[in-house]
Amino acid sequence: MIDAQPTEPPRRSPWAWIPTLYLLQGLPYVVVMTLSVVMYENLGLSNTDIALYTSWLYLPWVIKPLWSPIIELLGTRRRWIWVLQFAVGALLAMVALTLPTEQWVRWSLAILWLMAFASASHDIAADGYYMMALPTHQQAAFVGIRSTFYRVANIAGQGGLVYLAGELTERSGSVVWAWQIVMALLAGFFVVAGAYHAWCLPHAPDDRPGRMQSGLFLEFFAVLAAYFRKPAIAVGIAYLLLYRFPEAQLLKLAVPFLLDPLEAGGLGLSTREVGVEYGTVGLIALTVGGITGGLLIARFGLKRCLWPLVWGMHLPNLVFLAMALWPPQQLWVVSTALAAEQFGYGVGFAAYLMVMILIADGAHKTAHYAICTGFMALGMMVPGFWSGWLQEQLGYVGFFTWVMVAAIPSFIMTALIRVPDSFGRKEAAA
Repeated sequence: MIDAQPTEPPRRSPWAWIPTLYLLQGLPYVVVMTLSVVMYENLGLSNTDIALYTSWLYLPWVIKPLWSPIIELLGTRRRWIWVLQFAVGALLAMVALTLPTEQWVRWSLAILWLMAFASASHDIAADGYYMMALPTHQQAAFVGIRSTFYRVANIAGQGGLVYLAGELTERSGSVVWAWQIVMALLAGFFVVAGAYHAWCLPHAPDDRPGRMQSGLFLEFFAVLAAYFRKPAIAVGIAYLLLYRFPEAQLLKLAVPFLLDPLEAGGLGLSTREVGVEYGTVGLIALTVGGITGGLLIARFGLKRCLWPLVWGMHLPNLVFLAMALWPPQQLWVVSTALAAEQFGYGVGFAAYLMVMILIADGAHKTAHYAICTGFMALGMMVPGFWSGWLQEQLGYVGFFTWVMVAAIPSFIMTALIRVPDSFGRKEAAA
């Protein structure tokens, strides 16, 4: 699995590949972790079952560091990217085929599990390629773009695709058929996008298979050991686990909260309305927030921006508590609240990505960044196990109150993390 590289790599603007690369990095994740929540809700599973089953699907992202050195040592990241995009397309088609069967829950979960492994492997290759193809100051400048398009995938799933599923359900009267069409369309999109990236991605000079001096097995453990010898790595790992602790619980219940009827404590929106609100105003706010966060870091450096961005990440979660206490009667109020939450997420997640780049910096950055994202996924997976049960025990008001309290560990770890003064700033890199 080795790409032949031209003598002089072609110069191609990052705008030609970063938006599409991170859109395709986010789409399998949103299908596995978010779109499946809506699908299973539509098909009649309980909140407890949905949260439990889909939280287990985080596991491939948690354990992906175990095979990240293999992607670094065998082949180029560029080729891994487009091959895995074709694989995801095939798995999406298989999900569509399982839904009409009697064992649809079992088979759809099994295929989503395989898709999660393919998506996690794609993340390793894409993130490693990003760090190899761009200098540090460009990584900072585009971190908002990549996080924006990653979240565009989330909004496309929760917005456009959910709206499409709702529209097809109302027209056909069949939830199963509607979700089959959605999955089939996604499968075709991934095949086309994989072909585009096979042509479009530039050949980064540093994107070469790793050198194995003592065999694959020993090199594998050497790469892993080097990560845990990094300075202050214990604080870094704790930061990765706890920064998104509130969101890990909120994410599982946000869509059920919007869909559940008023008598159950939800907002009683239709599937189409959820798609519209997440897919229009939310998308615009997310885009502005992600770009704003990246540009602030590139201009002032991560150290000066870290605290404002972490507050921007967690404070907007108050809008869910407010909507649970005083359910809005107008859709524009819901749109405004979701826009505030999405903007805050955009700016805050830009800081989180740059901390991961900081931790992974140095030799073996592809594998080490994958380890960072593995800890990030673990921090998302474990709280998800109890989130559905906790909401059913506390109700939505009590649950969203707990989400705000759960931000305290994130603030503590932000206070402990150490960032170089100039890290991420364009002037320093120049």
